[in-house]
Amino acid sequence: MRKLLMSMLMAGSLIGANVGVALAQDASAPAAASAPASDATAASAPAPASPVSANTAMSSSAEAASAAAPASGASEAAPAAPTEPFSVDSSKISSGDTAWMLTSTALVLFMTIPGLALFYAGMVRKKNVLGTVMQSFAITCLVTILWTVVGYSLAFTPGNSFIGGFSRVFLHGMNYIKGDKATTLTVSHLASTIPESVYFVYQMTFAIITPALITGAFADRMKFSSMLVFMTLWSLIVYSPIAHMVWEPTGWLATAGILDFAGGTVVHINAGIAGLVCCLVLGKRVGYGREVMAPHNLVLSLIGASMLWVGWFGFNAGSAVAADGRAGFAMLTTQIATACAAFGWMFAEWIAKGKPSVLGIISGAVAGLVAITPASGFVGVAGALVIGVVAGVVCFWSATWLKHKFNYDDSLDAFGVHGIGGIIGALLTGVFAVKDIGGFDGNVLLQAKGVLTTLVYSGVVSFILLKGIDMVMGLRITEEEEREGMDVSLHGEHVE
Repeated sequence: MRKLLMSMLMAGSLIGANVGVALAQDASAPAAASAPASDATAASAPAPASPVSANTAMSSSAEAASAAAPASGASEAAPAAPTEPFSVDSSKISSGDTAWMLTSTALVLFMTIPGLALFYAGMVRKKNVLGTVMQSFAITCLVTILWTVVGYSLAFTPGNSFIGGFSRVFLHGMNYIKGDKATTLTVSHLASTIPESVYFVYQMTFAIITPALITGAFADRMKFSSMLVFMTLWSLIVYSPIAHMVWEPTGWLATAGILDFAGGTVVHINAGIAGLVCCLVLGKRVGYGREVMAPHNLVLSLIGASMLWVGWFGFNAGSAVAADGRAGFAMLTTQIATACAAFGWMFAEWIAKGKPSVLGIISGAVAGLVAITPASGFVGVAGALVIGVVAGVVCFWSATWLKHKFNYDDSLDAFGVHGIGGIIGALLTGVFAVKDIGGFDGNVLLQAKGVLTTLVYSGVVSFILLKGIDMVMGLRITEEEEREGMDVSLHGEHVE
């Protein structure tokens, strides 16, 4: 593992150098480049080189272009699609799309609180239940503030190939103006049929759940204060740039042709590798391998997993950013892959251990949800079936054999399920992508580029952040606090 981290560090330094050059170029660009767009600037902006999957409303690009078109010159060629947020008349907003996206936003938030909070809380020991749910809840609050202040701007506004600009800091320029004769509001260039405020909150829920997933890897042993500092830095330095590179049409991986419909790379691989680095830097739990650390309440975990399954329809089907056929098909493939993965893990465990377990079938379901995420808007039924089965079996192997082989303490299998599941889904998207469904042919080598970039960048930066925080304030609670449990030692509370 030390060799792995050193290799990642060397590769990351090369990527970091490129990012630094890009940032320097961005800093020297005219201030107007990052100013909030008006209708006129949207109309004259150049079209993105290769708008890929993203959580974008690709089907609404023509409508976005017409909304931004100049009043004169009707005989001229249609203007290029806008490349930054712009203002429209309220008549351009689709009530159907907006209603679906409001629902999807609530569903994705539901995935973190209470879904993920309960899923993780049921798998830890009783003395750490409150500390575990506290992490998910606190991260929800923390990222909401960060996303409002600067995170959204860094991820989803024009900048350079690696990171966005500052035109939406504190949501400057985002507005809703109700006039006597007409109402205007801003929309994102990635979702022109819904208010920008709705798109902002929808993407916020993705930014919330991603760092919350990481907590499963270091359950029971990180200081709460250090966790807050790490998640603050990680959200801004890792999540926002990766989201920009993959989902902003001018991002480095987007222009390369990487397909990630709903976050296999941005969310799951990103969180999974960060989780692996966390558990390696922190070290194993006290008593790991010698003491029983069985889940204290699998009913909570089953309820949490069920909430995740339901909420995931907002995650995947909502990523169409429209109430249309593609959203419906993404919902279909999500359901199929999840069921197949749950049975894949269950039968693999049944064969290996002689009995199917509740923990196994719900872990398999989550693995299927993870793996279908990047593919959900690109593959057909056959692809969903294969991706589900492969994810269930391989993630079972990674959470059992692989973890024990390399002897790392990924407490709740954040890397084993989200990291490995995300890699499976991203690569198999390149195999099973159907152009008639998603508009793009798959390419496994391009998908591998996205996987490798995310693994290296997120892994290296996470390692640097953790080491820096450890030097300044320490990362881990004391052995006495760990034995007493996080609930009492960190929060002064306990579950009866």
